[in-house]
Amino acid sequence: HISLNSSVPTNHFLSLEKSTEKKQKEKKNNMEMSMSSSEKLSPASSAPCSPAAGASPDHHHHHQSPPVIMSPCAACKILRRRCADKCVLAPYFPPTDPLKFTIAHKVFGASNIIKLLQDLPESQRADAVSSMVYEANARLRDPVYGCAGAICQLQKQVSDLQAELAKARAEIVNTQCQQANLIAF
Repeated sequence: HISLNSSVPTNHFLSLEKSTEKKQKEKKNNMEMSMSSSEKLSPASSAPCSPAAGASPDHHHHHQSPPVIMSPCAACKILRRRCADKCVLAPYFPPTDPLKFTIAHKVFGASNIIKLLQDLPESQRADAVSSMVYEANARLRDPVYGCAGAICQLQKQVSDLQAELAKARAEIVNTQCQQANLIAF
C-alpha cells in the first residue's frame, strides 16, 4: 500500500508527471532533429555537383565533402577495443576488409603488428602491411615454409622453364643445321 503524504499537494504529483512528459517530448524532438540534420548531410540525399545532373552552374563551386562516418577500423573491431583518433592500424585495416587483419593477426599477433608499424616511418607502413598480409597468407597455406616455400617452388619453376627453353633453342639450331646441310647437297 502506498499512501500519499497529505502534506504534499496532489497537484505537485501532476506537475511532476507533466514535467517528465515534457522532457520525453523534448528528447524525442532532439532525436528527430538530429536524424533529419544527418539525413541532410548524407551523401545519398545531397544535391549532385555535376551540371549534367541538373544542378545550377554556380552550385558546383561549393563542393562539400561528405561527412566522415567514424567507424572503428577492422583491427579494433576484431580486438573489441575503442578505435582511437590516431590508431596506427586504422589507415591499413579499413572496416570494409576485416579478413585482411584477421589473417595478419593469426600469424603475427596484434602487438607485433603494432610494434612493427610504430617502428617504421609512415612512408613504409603500407608496404609493410602488404608484406605481412602476403606472408601470413603464405604461412596459413604452408605452415612450415611459408613464403620461402612459395619462393623455392617459383625458383624451381623458373629453372625448369629455362631448361625447357634451352632445349627448344638447341632443337631450333639443330633443325637449322639440318636444313643448311640439305640445301648444300
